[in-house]
Amino acid sequence: MGFETIVYRVEASVAHLTLSRPARTNALNGRMLEEINAAMDLAEADASSKAVIVSGAGAAFSSGFDLKEQMERRPTGFDQWKPILRKDFDVVMRFWHCPKPTIAAVRGPCLAGAFELSLACDMTIASETAFFGEPELKFGAGIVAMVLPWLVGPKIAKEIIFLGEDRLSVQRARELGIVNRIVADDALEAEASLVARHLCAIDPNLLKQTKRAINQTLERQGMLDALETALAIDLEIEGPGSPDKMAFMDIARADGLKAALAWRDARFPVRK
Repeated sequence: MGFETIVYRVEASVAHLTLSRPARTNALNGRMLEEINAAMDLAEADASSKAVIVSGAGAAFSSGFDLKEQMERRPTGFDQWKPILRKDFDVVMRFWHCPKPTIAAVRGPCLAGAFELSLACDMTIASETAFFGEPELKFGAGIVAMVLPWLVGPKIAKEIIFLGEDRLSVQRARELGIVNRIVADDALEAEASLVARHLCAIDPNLLKQTKRAINQTLERQGMLDALETALAIDLEIEGPGSPDKMAFMDIARADGLKAALAWRDARFPVRK
């Protein structure tokens, strides 16, 4: 199957899914989400692939859901936003529900929806250049997959999300338990592959059932219901549109995304 926005290959029993829109910092547009979904179908159906690594082409994992595509398509109202958010959420959660172990290999920015995707993976291996964050509230958007509080607790999640943190260092991410290992930038692919090959040596059904048992630890506390509720709340945010989001998009359409980001950042105090 041919892909335009990702690269997919299976090597040594490991399915490698690479987000490949480097000119757009691997932003997750509609086409990429469809292709990620198709690649995950292939990985799950292929008995020869026993683990999945998701990474980004070039110097970034991904900047998150594609704001430029939103600018061009201008979705408005609940009816238009509902299928968009549903697709965003379902693709992110493919990595949580996948019966095979999933590894996010992260370098550079890993933000917003892409951060949520990495959180949904079973493990995250990051290079020294990686940084993370959820900047959505700073420009009037909501959170699609509210996985973060389940992994770091409500206080830390509120700090990151309320403040629109977009430069969470890889060291801090490791302290919070959302990064498993930090490696040199040029060692990222090798380390992720080494971990994946280790997993491939284990009985696949044993891994599948053990992943299910660990995930159930959170799911039986109501995680999946809470995520669906959070998604419905996000629809309440995006459907009518917040004033901040409308102002941000108006500036982006008139003067470009860089100008809109400058407007966004100028609204907040700078720590001295």
